[in-house]
Amino acid sequence: MRFENLHNLLAQLESDESLLAPEQLRQRIEALDELDSHIEIDADAVFTPISADAAIIDHAVTLRRNLESANAAIYSDIRKDIQQGNAEGLRSWIDHCRDGDDPQPGLGYDHLDDLIAGVLQIPDPVEVIRPRHEQVFYQPTPVRHALAMIEQSGLTENDLLVDVGSGLGQLCIVASILTGAQAIGIEIERAYIECARECVRNLQMSRIEFLHADAREADLSVGTVFHLYTPFNGSILRTVLNRLQHESTNRSIKVCTLGPCTDTVAQEPWLRTAMQPDAERVTVFCS
Repeated sequence: MRFENLHNLLAQLESDESLLAPEQLRQRIEALDELDSHIEIDADAVFTPISADAAIIDHAVTLRRNLESANAAIYSDIRKDIQQGNAEGLRSWIDHCRDGDDPQPGLGYDHLDDLIAGVLQIPDPVEVIRPRHEQVFYQPTPVRHALAMIEQSGLTENDLLVDVGSGLGQLCIVASILTGAQAIGIEIERAYIECARECVRNLQMSRIEFLHADAREADLSVGTVFHLYTPFNGSILRTVLNRLQHESTNRSIKVCTLGPCTDTVAQEPWLRTAMQPDAERVTVFCS
């Protein structure tokens, strides 16, 4: 049945003569997702057939490479624009891949994540990172929620965004590209920091810094907007919130949350929000 489904999928995709046109990026992303559901990739990026029919599998692999090549050309053009300080190309493609202004709830991924992954090309860490005590397994903030954070917080080039538990740095990088804001990522895992820094070097961006530090001890005195995609819980979260409360006595700050930490942050008496706190959407709190 899988072999028959793959055969039908190939016939359907190849009947669309426009699929390789530049403007069909979103359609190609969808096609690649469908192909990935029929063929498996091992650690060396060698395709392993589910079906025994090697000819059909080779056919699928060739089509996949052609689709990826068409997308790679677009990603390369966007990167060149970013290196020259121009974000218009990225904004245009975000609009092209976006499903409206109101992001879907939930922590899954969509077309926007494929777009940003293709553009940023953040390298994978060379080692497997396992969460420490009270830390949460790392997942990048879904791009649709990163965009919601940027828009709902009113982030501008005059702000300094601090992503607490920044992981591979995607949120800081996207926010700085789109708004010109200065951004600092705080991350305890050195392997993630090194990958994020390499990406920033490749993009030739100067307003982003990644600090290898424990959020309980890192300098929080310069941020105006803080982002928390539930990087930790328990006593670590409590300590960081206490530190942010102290910072709020010196200046007004915003705290943007996503995930389970939202419920905890919503109980903080020093924060307020005009939104209904929702763990599956971005909530913006003001001190």
